[in-house]
Amino acid sequence: MQPGLAIPLALAVLAGVLGGHLAAPGAIEALAVGLLVMLAGRRVRLAMALVVVALVAVQLLMVRGGELAPGLTRQDLRLEGRLVSVESDARLARLTLEVTECHPLAETLPDCRGLERVRLSFFDAPAMVPGERWRLTVRLRPPSGFANPGTFDYRGWLWREGIQASGYVRREPAPRRLATAPFLLRRLALAHLDEQGLAARHRRWLAALTLGASERLETRDWDLLNATGTTHLMVISGLHVGLVAAFALWLARGLARLVTPGAWRLAVWPWWLAGAAAVGYAGLAGLEPPALRAMIMTLVGMWVASGRHAPGPWQAWWLALALVLLADPLSAWRPGLWLSFAAVALLILVWQGRARPQGVGGWLRALVRTQLLLAPLMAAAVLLAFDRLAPAAPLVNLVAVPLVSSLLVPLGLLGWLTAWLPPLSALCWALFGLLVDGLASLLSLAATWLPLWRPAPSRVVPLGLALGLAALLWALPGLVPRLRLVGTALLLLVPLGLSSSSPVPVEGLLRVRVHDVGQGQLVELRTAGYRALYDTGPRFGSGFMPLGSLWPPGQHFDDVLISHADQDHAGGLPALREQHRVTRFLAPPGEVLDVAAEPCTAGREWRRDGVTFRILWPPAETGELSSNDRSCVLLASVGEHHVLITGDVGRNAERRFLAALPSTVTLLVAGHHGSATSSGLLLVRRLAPRHVVFSAARDNPFGHPAGSVVRRFREVGSCLWNTARDGAVTLWLGADARRDVRTERPAAWRQGGVGGSCLALESPH
Repeated sequence: MQPGLAIPLALAVLAGVLGGHLAAPGAIEALAVGLLVMLAGRRVRLAMALVVVALVAVQLLMVRGGELAPGLTRQDLRLEGRLVSVESDARLARLTLEVTECHPLAETLPDCRGLERVRLSFFDAPAMVPGERWRLTVRLRPPSGFANPGTFDYRGWLWREGIQASGYVRREPAPRRLATAPFLLRRLALAHLDEQGLAARHRRWLAALTLGASERLETRDWDLLNATGTTHLMVISGLHVGLVAAFALWLARGLARLVTPGAWRLAVWPWWLAGAAAVGYAGLAGLEPPALRAMIMTLVGMWVASGRHAPGPWQAWWLALALVLLADPLSAWRPGLWLSFAAVALLILVWQGRARPQGVGGWLRALVRTQLLLAPLMAAAVLLAFDRLAPAAPLVNLVAVPLVSSLLVPLGLLGWLTAWLPPLSALCWALFGLLVDGLASLLSLAATWLPLWRPAPSRVVPLGLALGLAALLWALPGLVPRLRLVGTALLLLVPLGLSSSSPVPVEGLLRVRVHDVGQGQLVELRTAGYRALYDTGPRFGSGFMPLGSLWPPGQHFDDVLISHADQDHAGGLPALREQHRVTRFLAPPGEVLDVAAEPCTAGREWRRDGVTFRILWPPAETGELSSNDRSCVLLASVGEHHVLITGDVGRNAERRFLAALPSTVTLLVAGHHGSATSSGLLLVRRLAPRHVVFSAARDNPFGHPAGSVVRRFREVGSCLWNTARDGAVTLWLGADARRDVRTERPAAWRQGGVGGSCLALESPH
């Protein structure tokens, strides 16, 4: 390849990624016409560029087009395929399956042959090993995840992992193993590691650092790495693959010097051997996206270092980017890709044109300088990608990076190379363990002194951009130190000077947010100095509680109202108790909860920051009421604006507190997730709410919201929202409140209806 083709190739690949993402109608046809025109005009390079664009776009379109058809949701499907990964947690196993065959058990269902990769939950699974082929009966749903402000985008993670459906394995018909796993050196190595008498942490870190088995790390390991900004050390990166390639090159060139003393510098085979070592090591690590990316970057970097008809550093940078995206277009959505290439770009900028350091002191100064220049750029990238900042990262990495690259990884790999000599291997791994304990102690100390910081959402982007520009300011050659210092100070003062605006900054304003928690309910009410929750969301069979992912630990809530004890309303209580502080719990009389709660009964009232909160139901005596019908009913009022939350009360209970309601409400959180048992005709016609929110799960088996309920609200002109489709729904109430409703999922799919952009569908069922 001519070096001058690297940038056009990279731009063509990026255009293919963009085209595959946007997926405009007629795009493929337009590309085909353009290709014919270029060929007719003998514009070979442009024709090749269009071929690359089409190749990348088609790969992405095939992933998107293979997603589970809506008609197959929660239907019995028979899958055959190869296990890519198996993660076990107590009774639950999480499987990633590469599908080779898919058949619906019912003949009338749509075809599912486009399905290629799925993620499955399997309770009490038999022994399963990656690489095995299985036949499983499953129930699936299209890729989805909760959509709440500032939380992990699970739907986005599924997309960038190429997962086209998620679901669970059914026990009948029984799963069947079709073929055992083929021989894999990596699995053999992990089995050998499990037989060694190493401490648990030493074994986990050795597997992660040398074999790329990061799935073996525990949550506490990741928490420690995240808090100190050293997560990058625990994946197979260019650092690890580069070390293996450099070691192989050093050995091969030493051998070449012995064989051909006069021409060893001209020998080509050591470079090929080093490249083969890089490929082999990446393959040993599983050739997952990080390892694949590291392998490609290492091979291109070796080409540059060899000097044999090699491109320049920037051409190589563009070439590596093009090859990585061409091999795996989904990596464009992986933050690790851009972190790696941003770091390499800064290194090129810093070192291009500079003389090589001389002596040990020169190399140490160069290492410190490089790490200090990389620190703000990496901090900016992590902040923009994950909304967090590790203040300890710059200082910790000054020690951790050379320790890992110069001692831990070499010792770990040397232990593998000498596995046939157990005493020597054990010595290497014993030294490895001592260094791991020392590094872990250093990281724990740093995390205690400088804990992980999550800045306010309004500061994330300005601070990230300021850190990135500051790094660039210090990396650019030719600038006087005074200009660098003044520029850095000004850049950092701008975001730090921004006010961390409260979500509700003035008295007389109420923010209501109905969180997306699946088939459950969690509503947050916030004024200038008051914060309350109505319900805590569900707890799923796996033990996961959505509440645990909504906020960082240490939040304070003045009041938490539990409508009733059902798991979809009170399931998040354990996460609330473990992670946050609550001044007061309120619950209906007769409900059995794991917390001490004051009675939530009709007539209770309190006022905060100009907002009045009133309990309308249940009465003090609830013995004759069902659990649903004794749900707490809360009315919050700001002047003429009201929000009503009715829990799971049925139509009969609604009639009994109807007289206590205002003439209309601004927002109604629909009773019982939109079930036909609630939101009776009398309530709907009496209130004619401006906005109605259904808190329900997508593709839920209960048919929520019921079509009759949706039509009932449409008849009175209500604007309808559904957390299953819209994600979290946020509304401000008060005289000075903004009038729009904010949803976490884009509302482009809405096609008019009541109130302009409101839901025009009668029911998803």
